Amino acid sequence: QVQLVESGGGLVQAGGSLRLSCAASGGTFSSYAMGWFRQAPGKERDFVAAISRSGGGIYYADSVKGRFTISRDDAQNTVFLHVRRLTPEDTALYYCAAVSSAGWTFIGRRPGEYDYWGQGTQVTVSS
Repeated sequence: QVQLVESGGGLVQAGGSLRLSCAASGGTFSSYAMGWFRQAPGKERDFVAAISRSGGGIYYADSVKGRFTISRDDAQNTVFLHVRRLTPEDTALYYCAAVSSAGWTFIGRRPGEYDYWGQGTQVTVSS
């Protein structure tokens, strides 16, 4: 059973930065396409960023493009999301997710495409 554990969230002022991490265990990390989603209270879970198995395919939501960077380190079984120039609108619970047995270039943009989810890490941005 694959387990995903997010960390790195916190309270930050507008304009600040954080690095979110998602550590995977219980499977073969290099075979997973990975993604980050976020959910604010009372809202749906929204796509943020995704990275393919190869690491060469990356996709961002328009709302975070140019501010967020997704990366992966297969040696550490970890995917990262570096979030910069944060605004109060970025406040949400951030989840990482994995697609098992993904194609080499596959990038998932919808929650339904993902097989495994972490519990989330809270990011709160004060104005």
